[in-house]
Amino acid sequence: MSTKKTHAAQQWILGALSLIGFLVVWEVLVRVLHVRPVTLPPPSAVINELFGEWRFYLDHAAYTLLTTLAGFVLAAVIGVLLATMLVGSKLFEHTVYPLIIGLNSVPKVAIAPLFVIWLGTGSEPKIAIAFLIAVFAVIVDAMHGLRSVPGDVLDLGRVLKGSRMDFFFKVRLPGALPSILAGMKVAISLALVGAIVGEFVASQRGLGYVILSAQGTFDTPRVFAAVAVLAFMGLGLYGALAWAERYLTPWRR
Repeated sequence: MSTKKTHAAQQWILGALSLIGFLVVWEVLVRVLHVRPVTLPPPSAVINELFGEWRFYLDHAAYTLLTTLAGFVLAAVIGVLLATMLVGSKLFEHTVYPLIIGLNSVPKVAIAPLFVIWLGTGSEPKIAIAFLIAVFAVIVDAMHGLRSVPGDVLDLGRVLKGSRMDFFFKVRLPGALPSILAGMKVAISLALVGAIVGEFVASQRGLGYVILSAQGTFDTPRVFAAVAVLAFMGLGLYGALAWAERYLTPWRR
């Protein structure tokens, strides 16, 4: 266990060093080449913007985070339920799955204004777009996981002759859990993208609104500061799900 912890610490250190090196090279090149801040601000200007207005970014980041989590939770719950129904019924799969694929093929930016018309300009359209972008990844990976449970495990479950609910929750679902969690790790990033798309379309709060308003005034450091907050938010959400995957699937360590 100590070896694994040491390896994880080394990975974090290497990641931090690579980020610091990237920022140093960026700072030096911008200053040496005399790049205008409106075109590409140095990292120092972005950091000053973040620390100088940290309450402003915290407020907007909290709004985006809540919208993202709401859309993700809906996508996770409904996606797993739909995947279970699709795997359990061929008729349901042949009827509904083509519709899901077709809906996923439609660019979400194109239909985002419709959600504003239907749901207003509050949090609801952002949550709906985040859900719509994220749910397909959950459905696909959950279906793959439910169909990929080893045959000997399924046979053992049938031999024990439990109820259908016991068979699902104690045999099929645990066997599919790694694939489901893998889909959720993809979905959390997509939900964040969906929340930002919704904020681009119609919003007075959130990091997407910050980026859009700053772009209109050519405040490039503010744009980069908001993007940096989004990047760290995405890393944190992904890391939380990666930790949950390790905790919920200890047999895969």
